[in-house]
Amino acid sequence: MQNELLWLAMLLANFSLIILAYKFFGKWGLIMWIPISVIVANIQVIQTITLFGVVATLGNIVYASSFLVTDILSENYGKKEAQKAVWIGFFSLLSMALLMNLALFFKPFDGDPFAATTHEALSTIFKLMPRIAVASLAAYLLSQRHDVWAYHLWKKRFTKENQIWIRNNLSTMISQLIDSSVFVAIAFYGVFEAPVLIEIFLTTYILKWVVAAADTPFIYWAKKIFKNRKFLVQ
Repeated sequence: MQNELLWLAMLLANFSLIILAYKFFGKWGLIMWIPISVIVANIQVIQTITLFGVVATLGNIVYASSFLVTDILSENYGKKEAQKAVWIGFFSLLSMALLMNLALFFKPFDGDPFAATTHEALSTIFKLMPRIAVASLAAYLLSQRHDVWAYHLWKKRFTKENQIWIRNNLSTMISQLIDSSVFVAIAFYGVFEAPVLIEIFLTTYILKWVVAAADTPFIYWAKKIFKNRKFLVQ
């Protein structure tokens, strides 16, 4: 039960941090969250856990929260700003993969008693980065670009403010299906046996689906913040 309670706590923490970032820093607070989410998620995803009785990977919540951010940007600032955030996330992920893999080629200082332990710890975390990075880059770019496109597609059909939840959930849930399919196939094919691979895919998508459903109140909260900011500026 410990993992489940921690998962719920992490869910609340992620959404709360997004709202705080938006309140304190405005649009750039949201854009700032994109590189945070993709970098943290790609470190956390290396660890597999049991959650609600099934095998899952960490990083699902923080990564899924990036879809909430692009939807808020789409809703409040338009398609162009959301697309800019997607590319910032892509560049951040690419930069992290390059810089951390270069760091592993450095030889630790022999006189430092902790150097070998530190280098080993970094290797443990980042030695799988090339494959994880390729999977993340492909899944991220395909799913996030679809999310921005789909959000504006549904926004044209469901135009009212009380229909934000429809365009938010329709765009995000399909995008996360794309993301989970691409990521699991590239990152874990050949690493796990087929039954475990399928289980990871299903649990990954279901958990992201839950996160997408749970973020609905927060996109309305962000809309309220936007309207209040607009009123204060006027």
